[in-house]
Amino acid sequence: MDWRRDGPGWPHHDRSRFVVADGQRWFVQRWPPPAPGAPELLLIHGTGASSHSWRDLAPLLAQHAGVMAFDLPGHGFSAPARGDGATLPGMARGVRALLAAMDAAPSVLVGHSAGAAIAVRMALDGAAGVRALVSLNGALLPLHGLAGRVFSPLAKLLALNPLVPRLFAWRAADPAALRRLIESTGSTLDAAGQALYRRLVTDPAHVAGALAMMARWDLQPLQSALPRLATPLHLVVGEQDRTVPPSNSERVQRLLPATTVTSLHRLPGMGHLAHEERPPAVAAPLLRLLTDAHAPAP
Repeated sequence: MDWRRDGPGWPHHDRSRFVVADGQRWFVQRWPPPAPGAPELLLIHGTGASSHSWRDLAPLLAQHAGVMAFDLPGHGFSAPARGDGATLPGMARGVRALLAAMDAAPSVLVGHSAGAAIAVRMALDGAAGVRALVSLNGALLPLHGLAGRVFSPLAKLLALNPLVPRLFAWRAADPAALRRLIESTGSTLDAAGQALYRRLVTDPAHVAGALAMMARWDLQPLQSALPRLATPLHLVVGEQDRTVPPSNSERVQRLLPATTVTSLHRLPGMGHLAHEERPPAVAAPLLRLLTDAHAPAP
C-alpha cells in the first residue's frame, strides 16, 4: 500500500501517522483520551486485515477512552517485518517497542483473531500497566486435525514463492471472489467495507505480509502458557464465526488458571468480522469491560 496514492481516501486519514520503533516503520492511528485520567485502549487487528477494520468501532470507543490502532508489520501501510518480526513473540515485542516509542500505556488490549494472540503474549511477557485483555473472536489455539497438519506447512510453502502474492492479488480483484472470501468468515460487510478489503488484498505487498505471518505463526507455545496468564481475559465471540470455532472460547477458559478473572460474551448472528458488521453491538460489552477494569478496588 502506498500512502501517497491510497492515503487520501483511507478511513480516519486525519488520525494517521507513521512511527519508527526499533527499526520497524509502523502506520498508526490514535484518538487522545477524551478527559484527563481516562483509560487508553490498544486495538490489534488480525492476519490479512489492517487498522481499517476498526474504522467504525474506534470512534465509538474514543468517546470514553483514548484509542490507538496500527497496521501489523507487512500489513496495510506498515513496512514488512524485520528479522523474527512476523512471529508471535516477535510481533508482541515489536508492539511493546512501538508503545514505548509513542509513550503510550494502554490499560486494556483488544485483539481480533490473531491480534488477540499478540495481546495475550504481551501480557504473558509482562506488558506494564495492562489491566485487562479482550479477545474478539480470538485465534488463541492451534488448528486441530487435518487443518492443523496442512495449514502451516502450506503457508510456509506459499510464502517462499514470490509469485504467490501477485497471483492471489490478481485473483482477489474479482469482486465475486472477494465476496466469497468475506462470506466464508460468517460475516456480511457493506459495499464500503468490501471496497477497503479489495484495496488491501489486491496489493501484493500486503498479501506477502499476511502470508509471512501465517507461515511463521505457532500457537502451541501460547496454548501451553495460558495456565500462567494472570491478566483478566474477556472473550467476545460471534456465534456465526466460521473462521475460529466459537467452541474454542470454552476451551480457552478451561486452560486458564482459576485465579484469572474471565468472562464470555456471545454475539448472536455475527461472524468473524463482528466489529465491522455491527460496531455498536461490539462496543457495548467492550465499554462495560472497560468500566469494570477501572472500577476502584472494594
